[in-house]
Amino acid sequence: MNSKKIAIIGLGYVGLPLACAFAKQYDVIGYDINQSRINDLSNNFDKTREVSVEQLKNISSLTFTSSSDDLKAANVFIVTVPTPIDDNNLPDMSPLVNASKMLSQILKEDDIVIYESTVYPGATEEVCVPELEKCGLKMNIDFGVGYSPERINPGDKNRTVETILKVTSGSNDYYADIVDELYKSVITAGTFKASSLKVAEASKVIENTQRDVNIALINELALIFNEIGIDTHEVIEAAATKWNFIKLMPGLVGGHCIGVDPYYLAHKASSLGLNPNLILTSRAINNSMAKFVAEQTIKRLISHGKNIKDARILILGITFKENCPDVRNTKVTDIGNELEKYGVEISYSDPWVTHEDWQYLGVQHLEFEEIENNSFDGVIVAVNHAQFVGEDNKIDSLCTSPRVVIDVKGSLDNPTWRL
Repeated sequence: MNSKKIAIIGLGYVGLPLACAFAKQYDVIGYDINQSRINDLSNNFDKTREVSVEQLKNISSLTFTSSSDDLKAANVFIVTVPTPIDDNNLPDMSPLVNASKMLSQILKEDDIVIYESTVYPGATEEVCVPELEKCGLKMNIDFGVGYSPERINPGDKNRTVETILKVTSGSNDYYADIVDELYKSVITAGTFKASSLKVAEASKVIENTQRDVNIALINELALIFNEIGIDTHEVIEAAATKWNFIKLMPGLVGGHCIGVDPYYLAHKASSLGLNPNLILTSRAINNSMAKFVAEQTIKRLISHGKNIKDARILILGITFKENCPDVRNTKVTDIGNELEKYGVEISYSDPWVTHEDWQYLGVQHLEFEEIENNSFDGVIVAVNHAQFVGEDNKIDSLCTSPRVVIDVKGSLDNPTWRL
């Protein structure tokens, strides 16, 4: 086994697959502050469904812990904690700060700390390194720092962490080479060594900012085409016959990447005296789509002669994306919240969501197996889960006549209305 012993700090959608990848060649310690998560993983169960029971059983060089004392044996620390936003859409750096504070208590000479969490350019050196140096050691003299932005696509079983090209960087040329070689040893797709930590940080945050801006354009077009009375999906299919058209579909933009990362870049721009108008306008457009879907649902209920007060609506899907159990920063509940303002009774159902996450969400829900025993004034298919795609007849049967079926993600062939 290689002389490097790696500790992964944070075992969510990013950290756990990365730990499993490195454990094929190195001794790896997986650390998380959530003891329940550690218990699950120690029993070979991953609630995120990113890693199978068989995979966990077959990795003998990977151990799990919630004790920072167990990390002292490591000499490479890879930080994969969340980087959320607060209620004011400002970066919440506390998970990164707390992880860095914890590492400062166990950091040794010649250790390397690599950050993967998405941040604004400069955050690693401005926020994280000062916390690490509180132990008395100095970056590039006593220890090294790297930044390699995560490139996990939750729910994607084809593009796994090893098969996605990885950007790497280091705090100087010496550590940049070490970090690059480390990732190159497990990433079969190869690596791209950036010239600095800031360049690597910026490369990640603009990936999701670009996607957010592009989706905002499609969503704004959907608003326009809805007023004209033409189908946005048909328009996109026609336009996509040209080779250089970027084919995207309208929809909700939630989750912990596209719906969050642009605020980090906007925050940095504002701190420099710049006005990131396009970025923030795109965020506003995408955040408005849930209200638009709710309004269109109300219009269809009225046009079909259904009473709005106490109407029963079933929303299928509540995760932030298809075929994935992650409910963080989902925008589906925004649809339900808007409809409830009209006196509508909302129930959710999602075959991917765990009992624990239903409790976290605190919404009325039905087990997916139970929905056939109920009838509703309308159904909204909000997420493009495989269980919903093309199931027009089954979903129609859930509606009282006349049916009202709202399709947010293009899952159905013949909905009453689709975004």
